[in-house]
Amino acid sequence: MAKTALRGIREDLFHDAFAFRPLPPLPAGHKLVRGLPGRARHYGRWFPHAVLIGFTGMVMLATVERGGGLFGIVASLFVGVPMVTTLFRPVGAWWLSVGSVAFTSVVLSGSDMGLWSPPGFFSHLFVLLVVALRTRPRVAAEMLALTGAMGLFLAFFMRGLSPYGGNYFVGDLFEMLMVYAMVLFVVLAVRGLRESKQQVVAQVAVTEVERSRRTVLEERTTIARELHDVVAHHMSVVAIQAEAAPYRVQDTPPELAAAFQTIRENAVAALTELRRVLGVVRSENPDAFADPEAPQPTLAALDTLLDNVRSAGLSVEHVTTGAVRPLPQGVELSAYRIVQEALSNVLRHAPGAEARVELGYVLGGLGLRIVNGPANRLAKPSPGAGHGVLGMRERVTMLGGEMTAEPTAEGGYEVTAFIPVPADEAAAA
Repeated sequence: MAKTALRGIREDLFHDAFAFRPLPPLPAGHKLVRGLPGRARHYGRWFPHAVLIGFTGMVMLATVERGGGLFGIVASLFVGVPMVTTLFRPVGAWWLSVGSVAFTSVVLSGSDMGLWSPPGFFSHLFVLLVVALRTRPRVAAEMLALTGAMGLFLAFFMRGLSPYGGNYFVGDLFEMLMVYAMVLFVVLAVRGLRESKQQVVAQVAVTEVERSRRTVLEERTTIARELHDVVAHHMSVVAIQAEAAPYRVQDTPPELAAAFQTIRENAVAALTELRRVLGVVRSENPDAFADPEAPQPTLAALDTLLDNVRSAGLSVEHVTTGAVRPLPQGVELSAYRIVQEALSNVLRHAPGAEARVELGYVLGGLGLRIVNGPANRLAKPSPGAGHGVLGMRERVTMLGGEMTAEPTAEGGYEVTAFIPVPADEAAAA
């Protein structure tokens, strides 16, 4: 225990004792500053500094009046310098105060300005209080203990040097230490109460955030349940009917059976994707949700996507230029989704049109171009929300790329995008 205590004293009072730690001004939102008008609000933030300097001046004036002449001026400097130093070097100010008390005890031992004179007593008490407010409570206890040790040393070994020997008795030292201890206890208790209130306020704020987060999660769970009940039911019915339809017709043509098989496969794939999305919605941490049996699509699955849209009646040409190489997962996923959304828009808004998908692997990233010709028949009204192009643009912007989506001169539509891929990310991929 003694070794731990000595280590703590060395760290608190000896290590970087004179480090520069200025007293910060009051916050702009402090209650003492908020009520001040205009320009006075700026100066009001320095109110603690003004109080400290003002009290120091009062103590120094009292010391000059008590000592008189040059002697009083010198004594006031020994009293005031440690008090002012608490503004920017709190622990160093305590050492200056201790040195001032010890010096005046030796040099002025023959007068009433020696050890524990009224100015020195109030100066040292003030330094203790300010340092206790600016540091940890343990530091205040260590300073009080060392002050008592210094007082005992002076009382026992120097009491014969002064005719005011009674001032050096242990009883007087004990009374002063008790005053120091009581004042420090009150100040630290008030400080602890204030910090406890601040912690309670912070905890209430954290609790409110957690409550809001829990409410959001509950709402997301409700939405996920409703989506599952409505969408998954209808998609399951579509898949079951598509699977059973060929058996209800005798001599089913192969083309019709293949079409029903495609419908069923797309419905099952939609159900799988729906379950994955609902898992993300229900999960508290969406990034932690992953289905190992249904990985996120990449550009390697682009041929499967093109086969699906071709089976739906869309003529698509696929062209890839440059050296095909692995790209970061986010880039490949976004490129896949952009192609998927662009071809879906062609199916919805340009029935019968021909489309072309171009992928360009260049040194600095990936280029995309999805262009379609004019429709050869009237498109049915689309029930979508019209956010497809916005979603594609957000994906590209998120990855630091650029995108354009505009009609062509021939009456079709063209989507171009460039997604940059830094060399280090490409190498990691």
